[in-house]
Amino acid sequence: MIGYLNLILRLVIWFLLTANLSVPNIIIGVTIALLLPHSHKVRGSLTDWLRALWGTIVAIPQAYMEAVEIIFRPHNFEEVTMEQVQPNRPPGLVFLDIFLITFTPKSIVLKYHEENGGYEVHWVRRRKKV
Repeated sequence: MIGYLNLILRLVIWFLLTANLSVPNIIIGVTIALLLPHSHKVRGSLTDWLRALWGTIVAIPQAYMEAVEIIFRPHNFEEVTMEQVQPNRPPGLVFLDIFLITFTPKSIVLKYHEENGGYEVHWVRRRKKV
């Protein structure tokens, strides 16, 4: 079951990157998803994978809303934070976490610190009035 979720995850990422659902693009996406190396050591639980797939679905409208918000309400405050990774997170889900953070316009992962399990994330925010 986890293998199928891994394949679906790769296809979803492919379709998000290409924004093309034509038959040739689907064939290319399936081919690439099957040819990419698979890690059989750390698989993650079914709930982790389902949560990650749901996060991917939620990230699409969130990205559009953030883009519109930046257009109409300028964000001129920046900060860099360290976000912790869940312990024993499979590499595929770590990649998806980084992809989802970077997919939204207000944030980007600057660096993944494998030794301490954290992402260095740059945020663009509105300065709160005090």
